[in-house]
This record gives sequence, C-alpha cells and structure tokens, in this order.
Amino acid sequence: MAHVLAPQLAVKIVEHLKSNGFAAGTHLGTQHLADLFQVSRIPVTAALNLLAEEGIVVSERNRGFFLAKDAADLPGMQEASPEPATPWKDPLYYTLAEDWLTGKITEKISENELMRLYQVSRPRLLKVLQRAAEDLWVERLPGHGWRFQSVMISPQAYEDGYRFRMAIEPAALLEPTFRVDGAALKALAEQQLLLLKGGIRKLSQTELFSINSQFHEVLIGFSNNPFYVDAVKKIDRVRRLLDFRSTRATNRDRLLKQCSEHLEILDFLEKGNNPAAAELLRSHIKGALESKLALVGDPLEKSKEGTGAERDEDAVRQDAMA
Repeated sequence: MAHVLAPQLAVKIVEHLKSNGFAAGTHLGTQHLADLFQVSRIPVTAALNLLAEEGIVVSERNRGFFLAKDAADLPGMQEASPEPATPWKDPLYYTLAEDWLTGKITEKISENELMRLYQVSRPRLLKVLQRAAEDLWVERLPGHGWRFQSVMISPQAYEDGYRFRMAIEPAALLEPTFRVDGAALKALAEQQLLLLKGGIRKLSQTELFSINSQFHEVLIGFSNNPFYVDAVKKIDRVRRLLDFRSTRATNRDRLLKQCSEHLEILDFLEKGNNPAAAELLRSHIKGALESKLALVGDPLEKSKEGTGAERDEDAVRQDAMA
C-alpha cells in the first residue's frame, strides 16, 4: 500500500511546502505529515524518499528529512494518474455535495447510477465517495450502494457544530498539559502572514480550508490531550459541506480580519497569556459563525439557486478560514 500512496503523497507534500513557503533546511517530520494527510508514517517515509531521489529533500541519518531548497524554487510535480489524486481538489466532490444538499440525488443510490449521472469512471467516483465517507456525510451500503448522511446539512446543525467548537477549543488552551511548540508556533505565524500578503486571494477553497484546519488542530494539539484533537478533526470534516456553501457569497476581505485574529492568538500564546488567547479564540469562532450562518440558509430551499456554471473548478475556490 505504501508504494501506491507514495507518488500521490509526494505531490501533496510538495504542494504543502510551496503553499506555505518553507525555507531550505526546514525539518520535515514524518509524524506531522502523517497527521496532516491522515495516513501512517510508512507511506509518508516512502514519499519523502521519492522526493529525496528528485533532490527536493535530503535525508540525514538519525535526523530525518530536510527541505533541500526554498519552497519557492521547488519544481511542480505531476502524478502518473490522469484522475485527480486529492478528492477535495476534484470538482466532483463538491458537485456531489451540492446535489445532496439541494436534494437532487436520493438518500440511497448505487454506484452505477452515480457513474451514469456524472459520466465518470468507477475509480474516480470511488475515490470521491471514500473521501466523503471519511468526512462523515456518506456511508457504504452492502453491495455497491451508498447512503448520504443528514449530519451538518441544516443551519441548526451547522450552528451546533460551531458552538461545540466554541466550548472545546478555548478549553484546550487552558489545559494543565498545554505546552507550546515554539517552532510550530512560528510556522503558523509565517503561514498567516503569507495569507495576508496575498495568499487569501490566490489559494483555492481546498487550500484555505486545509490551512485553517491545520491552524486550529495544531493549537489544540498543544494541549497534549488526544480527545480534544480527535473532536476538532471530526467537526472539521463534517463542517466542510456547509462551509463551502456558506462561503460562496462571502467577500474574501473578511478573511483579512480572521488572519489578524489568528496572529493575535499566536502572540498571546507566545507570551504565555493563555486566558487571553482562549477568550479571543472563543470570540473568533463566534464571529465566524455569525458571519456564515446567514449564508448557509436551508440547503433544500436554495436548490433552485445553483446553475451549471457553478459547477466548474472556479466554483470551489471559496474561503474557509474560521
């Protein structure tokens, strides 16, 4: 399995390095990358070895892998497969989600029906469905059928998810086991600064959502309490559906304020003022909820709003920064 995943992971790792602007010499922790891409360390190591063969990273015995050159100087990489390797970057993922949210497909449906409806191959369809299953809005039925879940497809469920985050994320910052990793804190700050310098307008919805999720998950990870981390990761997966809908009409200028708040939270943590960081984080999540909730609406009531033009790749370049 590792040799199958390695080429795809290698591409993802390079994209991650380039989007975050890492400098030459940056240590690439296998466990961090494994957590980021939700795989084990074995395929990550295989992917890093492939990148070492390309001269993109260097491997040092007993020390691990390091970036060989500045991320800005890294070459682009192409995958062997013509199908999109990352389901979040495949427009089919969002088309399927939109059609479920607007009631255009039934709760239970077969793979053959979906293949005919979207005119796609079974491997591509399965890749997207498996990603959706990991995101907790689809489940496989016996045979070749799938059931779409009702979780997080109403404004009330969306609000409940954000209120859950308002409760647990600030609490994680106040845990007695909370310990800040200085290098990770610095990397998060550099990431937010890159967004403020133009990344907000250049990156896709997928990339922005990933960066934002990583920001919150790293902060919660400082609590050294796996229950907090697991809860945040789960809510991030299920809120993706309505986040991509709620941000369709959002002006990205709003994200400048959110990036600034992220930097303020990091500054409080660097100074050891966790109570202030926790209060700002709670206010930050509350503000995001208030700005998005009105845009979510009732998906089934908005089924007539969508058009075919909304289904191209530009339609999924939306912000998801809270």
